Amino acid sequence: SPYFRIFNPITQGEKFDAAGAYVRRWVPELARLPDAVIHAPWTATTHELNRAGVVLGQTYPRPIVDHARARDRALAAYAATRSAA
Repeated sequence: SPYFRIFNPITQGEKFDAAGAYVRRWVPELARLPDAVIHAPWTATTHELNRAGVVLGQTYPRPIVDHARARDRALAAYAATRSAA
């Protein structure tokens, strides 16, 4: 399989569950967020968060991993192992 294929959970959610039904069921603290931000609540406006009753860092955690940076690091690591072989 291609080493460069790293799935982005946000993109996957947006692509295959645009309305956020899965998130609304299993992460009820985000259920009142608009569809457009349900997969990445940290991108919601203050108004959207307030209306949904979400307080980042309190009622829902802030992101732990910057996916774009982690992806770049993983690709570099994979490339290094491939060139070492």
